Amino acid sequence: MIQKHCFECGTALIEKELEEEGIVPYCPKCQQYRFPMYNVAVSMIVVDEETGKILLIQQYGKLSYILVAGYVNRGEAEEHAVVREVREETGLEVEHLRFNRTKFFEPSNTLMCNFTAFVRTAKALHINHEVDRCKWFTPQEARENIRPNSLAAEFLNAYLDEVGNKPMEM
Repeated sequence: MIQKHCFECGTALIEKELEEEGIVPYCPKCQQYRFPMYNVAVSMIVVDEETGKILLIQQYGKLSYILVAGYVNRGEAEEHAVVREVREETGLEVEHLRFNRTKFFEPSNTLMCNFTAFVRTAKALHINHEVDRCKWFTPQEARENIRPNSLAAEFLNAYLDEVGNKPMEM
């Protein structure tokens, strides 16, 4: 159990069987099941519509390349978070986007939601303080340069495998 206490009254939660759900955290004081809470974040495969190149970034002093990503604010739609995060971190405007897939990322208790964000004005690239460096890659170069064995690589490779030899959806 990640959550140890009831978010309403603060009582220590116990594990209790719930029919058709299995073992679920339960507050004996409120007499309510407390389903697990987790963070929600978005990660983006940023594609330049003009060239088909993919933007990868480096952050936090690490030399490996990852996807642009960020947390979804409370009450914010994931699609809006995609547009906001791309704009904040790169200065680029998302023209349209495509949902790809989700995966729960246990180390940060986060549901990661992956999108492809298509931008038309790649020349407007202007990274903010959250990004150390960035670079545009061809799809094959992106596949070769993304951090190995990472969730970013899993998302990117699945996307590239899906588009395969077809022209990238724009």
